[in-house]
Amino acid sequence: QVQLVESGGGWVQAGGSLRLSCAASGRTLSSYANGWFRQAPGKERELVAAISWAGRSTYYTASVKGRFTVSRDNAKNTVYLQMDSLKPEDTAVYYCAASTSWAKITTNNYDYWGQGTQVTVSS
Repeated sequence: QVQLVESGGGWVQAGGSLRLSCAASGRTLSSYANGWFRQAPGKERELVAAISWAGRSTYYTASVKGRFTVSRDNAKNTVYLQMDSLKPEDTAVYYCAASTSWAKITTNNYDYWGQGTQVTVSS
């Protein structure tokens, strides 16, 4: 079992930055690929970014490319999402998830999920 806990969410004005963290316990996070998802009110959950076990491969959805950066520190069992140039449309609950398969990274078929952290961007 892996427990994932997100932190770092909050309120920020448009153009600002936030750094989300996803801390894992139970098993080493280096065994998993990780994704960051978000879900805004009335919308489906969407994959924002993903990173492979060793961090050599990353994925970003088009709307965040150039603004968000996903990274990991396996020694700290933590995955990060640096969010810059935030826009009001980035407002959502952000979730961290872990998958044993990079092939499934763009699906919702992840093995473990965190509880989410709220990000609110005001205009």
